[in-house]
Amino acid sequence: MATDIEIARAATLRPIADIAAAIGLGSADIEPHGHHIAKLATATLADLRDKPAGKLILVTAVNPTPAGEGKTTTTIGLADALNRIGRRAVIALREPSLGPVFGRKGGATGGGQAQVLPMEKINLHFTGDFHAITSAHNLLSAMLDNAVHFGLAMPSGLPVNPRSITWKRVLDMNDRALRQIVSGMGQGNHPLRETGFDITVASEVMAILCLAEDVADLQARLARIRVAKDTAGNPVTAGDIGAAGAMAALLVEAMQPNLVQSIHGSPALIHGGPFANIAHGCNSVIATSAALALGEFAVTEAGFGADLGAEKFCHIKCRSAGLAPAAAVVVATVRALKYHGGMALADLGTPDPAALGRGLEVLARHVENLRSLGLPVAVALNAFTNDHADEQQQVLTHCRDTLGVAAHLCRHWADGPAGAEELARSVAALADANTDPQRTFTPLYATGTDVLDALTLVATKIHRAGHVTLSPTAQKQLAALRAEGLANLPVCLAKTPYSFTADEKVRGAVSGHDLPIRELRLAAGAGFIVALAGDIATMPGLPKTPSAIGIHLDTQGRIEGLS
Repeated sequence: MATDIEIARAATLRPIADIAAAIGLGSADIEPHGHHIAKLATATLADLRDKPAGKLILVTAVNPTPAGEGKTTTTIGLADALNRIGRRAVIALREPSLGPVFGRKGGATGGGQAQVLPMEKINLHFTGDFHAITSAHNLLSAMLDNAVHFGLAMPSGLPVNPRSITWKRVLDMNDRALRQIVSGMGQGNHPLRETGFDITVASEVMAILCLAEDVADLQARLARIRVAKDTAGNPVTAGDIGAAGAMAALLVEAMQPNLVQSIHGSPALIHGGPFANIAHGCNSVIATSAALALGEFAVTEAGFGADLGAEKFCHIKCRSAGLAPAAAVVVATVRALKYHGGMALADLGTPDPAALGRGLEVLARHVENLRSLGLPVAVALNAFTNDHADEQQQVLTHCRDTLGVAAHLCRHWADGPAGAEELARSVAALADANTDPQRTFTPLYATGTDVLDALTLVATKIHRAGHVTLSPTAQKQLAALRAEGLANLPVCLAKTPYSFTADEKVRGAVSGHDLPIRELRLAAGAGFIVALAGDIATMPGLPKTPSAIGIHLDTQGRIEGLS
């Protein structure tokens, strides 16, 4: 069986100008990066705002498992299939992070016959957007430490209190050794202080780039980033440090979405890449808005399961940008559902209707959650070659008879667009029937809701927790946010994606549990408050056998082992 990279290499790519022309863009509308990648021109992005918008399709999934679900693959396959049946679809995805590429998960460009290309470039350096975000973030870190070193006065006339600094550095790599470090060691290098690194996809700069409407909004948001306090306890921002303008200069090209293509020629805008467990998990507003202007449908995804990525898509991204999905797709696999039903990973190839039945409770919860947000839902059952037909039918029958939701067996990984045609027709029908998504879309909490109330609603209604418990630290942070009048921003729950609880080992559709919140972090520039649950880390570590071990160059200098 051919690997993903072998399938990708066998594909014949069209010149990127042809892909652009197919969606109405001319040579002045794109800035090519080689033959098969381009950035959308800034002037074009401004022009697209005046065009009528298509309909937004959100692809999400059950809680992720080691067995894999294929959410990105299904996003691509669905868009390919929509184009196959004559409905104009544009894909809108996040950019891959090097952390998972070299860690446990691997690349993020889909698989089989449902990939975006060129996959090696996209999965690695691409157009340098993540490097620009890392540089902008760390420029602020350097300028902040420099202000402390020289005792520079902030707008209050007082210097920064080095013990109050909350801004860490970032790196687009999984590296647990950098979670806690001491900086400023050595003569003349003060301030000496404890700090650490986060992964770039957890950076507030990443979130800002993905939520900003244009470069003016970008610079304004960057200036609002909170980094420390002065010696009297007044907040210190990136604007106070004088870093926002230079940060924006580093990001100006990174603000332009990247245009590529699928194996089957569908246009794809890939831009931004926050994780959904430790950030808001959605591609950029600019890219999504451009996709809506360029197609009849914009088919996008949100990270991890519907309890994290889709929830934040609805309450953070859609709220910020005024978007409303016309329909949602929940991706599941027989293997993943049996895993959620309690089966061991090594046994997933063995038929077990009882375990599958228990796993279907997890699928049901995600469908119910999305419906509670006013979204019409379809289920995509992503077929694996070793699935048993009777178990596939068990899922399809349960969806139809018990959940009352359309479910379709999808074979886009093997068969390309033809393998998802039934799903495409179903999703198009749902979206067509939803004539006013802004009216039917019903977020759980209103704009301006107190963060604890919002957090409690998300925890109890989405994750089905019995209650939320704030640590003493989080209680103090909540009181401080309320005192400053900042406690009414949307909540961004950071927790394990593998469970409805804060413990990744707890599987199944559990309920009534406690959701422990250890910390509340204000992301003033992004416009939300991060609530960290359990022991979630904002700098991942590599697994015992990372994917990087299998990646190498062949005798022709081609990359092998990337998936």
